[in-house]
Amino acid sequence: MTPSSIWTFGLLSAFLVTLGSTAISSRVLELSDRFIDVRHEGQWLVMFYAPWCGYCKKTEPIFALVAQALHATNVRVGRLDCTKYPAAAKEFKVRGYPTIMFIKGNMEFTYNGDRGRDELVDYALRMSGPPVQLVTRTESVDMLKGSHTIFFIFVGQQEGVVWDTYYAAAEGYQEHGFFYATSEDIAAQHFDFEKLPAVIVYKEEQHHFYPHGHLAHEMDPNEVNETVFQWVNVERFTLFPKVTRFNIHQLLKTNKYLVLAVVQEDKLNQIATHELEFRDMVEGVIRKHRARYHEKFQFGWIGEPSIAHSIILDQLPTPHLIAINSSTQHHYLPDDDPIQMTPQALHLFLESISNDSAIAYGGDTYFVRVNRALFEVRRALRDMWLGNPVLTTVIFGLPLGFLSLIMYSIFCGDCLVTEDDQDEDHEKKE
Repeated sequence: MTPSSIWTFGLLSAFLVTLGSTAISSRVLELSDRFIDVRHEGQWLVMFYAPWCGYCKKTEPIFALVAQALHATNVRVGRLDCTKYPAAAKEFKVRGYPTIMFIKGNMEFTYNGDRGRDELVDYALRMSGPPVQLVTRTESVDMLKGSHTIFFIFVGQQEGVVWDTYYAAAEGYQEHGFFYATSEDIAAQHFDFEKLPAVIVYKEEQHHFYPHGHLAHEMDPNEVNETVFQWVNVERFTLFPKVTRFNIHQLLKTNKYLVLAVVQEDKLNQIATHELEFRDMVEGVIRKHRARYHEKFQFGWIGEPSIAHSIILDQLPTPHLIAINSSTQHHYLPDDDPIQMTPQALHLFLESISNDSAIAYGGDTYFVRVNRALFEVRRALRDMWLGNPVLTTVIFGLPLGFLSLIMYSIFCGDCLVTEDDQDEDHEKKE
């Protein structure tokens, strides 16, 4: 082999290695308008994006990890540039970037959760299967306990009003949780139950029962339907979840008081020691007294104080505590300094909310809505300025400059003409 051929062979080998490593590192398929025709071929998790979108750029590396995790499944992961292929964007009714959809056949589901790797992978796995998945081996239950923070499972014969309602609830909440069904023999090795059918939620290494399962035959079918849906809606959250802009609206659908410990996370998701101690104190109290507060309250914590600012329409120092009435949108703040708040003071605050003696702020009136809109505009402008002052100046400076020229020409043009006319008249008189 000649030196030139050796060099050519080495270059080709290097190219193939580079190409292969690129394919392995990013398994996200680049889609075009042709996707409209092939959407029925399998199941898809697709990100619709625009190259100039900052949120899209932040999501891209996460989406690559999602594609890698789903590579061995039947879910294809792709992305579509809506600026290049507007026909596809119009077909799927994309109104913002990034928009993430799960697509199977004629059905489209828009993802509204947190854009983390685990959340997106779980979402794709939930949506790719049937609403209720059957568990046929006892070791599978152990696997579910190890892989899922929370899941629902039906025990008993898959017939009757409870089963029908459970399956309907699984269809309705498939985007938000895992639903399974198994036999009495398998379930008996993992859960303690006395009567069937039983509907169980497993979360945080504990299990809880739908309270009316064995009494369903004595209840009106409409009442069974209402109570099962309500129970699933309430129990689909852990006891003390992290609350973000993506999931807070789902938490408010529980129709409970939403009580949030507000702390400040830095860019590395680290929390100052005194704020961490406050959050842990709140979590310890509600875990110890779950039975006391679970019926009326849903708890959680916020690492991004701007969410709380949008609720109270003002700045809120951290750490802090805020409670929201999910029905009326009123909010409550404790009288005590949160840094010095004790478990006893927390109990008193929760009791005052429960018995309607706490002072309620805000609400959902027209005046509050207008104030909230103005507050969000001011916050958005401030964030734009802090993030990129040059771009913000260009965006708002150019229109203002043009407007100034137009106003000048309208109001000052006549003045100039009048001065010229006066000069001409003066010359004629001379």
